[in-house]
Amino acid sequence: MASSGKKKTTMAKLTRERRLRERRMDKQAKKDARKYAAAHPEEFPEVDETSELAGDDLSGIERPADEPPAAKSAVQSLTDA
Repeated sequence: MASSGKKKTTMAKLTRERRLRERRMDKQAKKDARKYAAAHPEEFPEVDETSELAGDDLSGIERPADEPPAAKSAVQSLTDA
């Protein structure tokens, strides 16, 4: 038999609880991924995180002296854009 009483939990509380559960699941997934990567280093070569943060900025990259002039001008036009 169904209860005729009022609903005791507000939508705001249900929403907060759902967001909390989602955050906890995301955190656990990240933790599991780190554990898996640590256990299987051959599948995940180490990546220098600073190179990812640099993005498309090519101005700080040192180029070899024997690089063809065409490549230098192409890289320079990309950095000027």
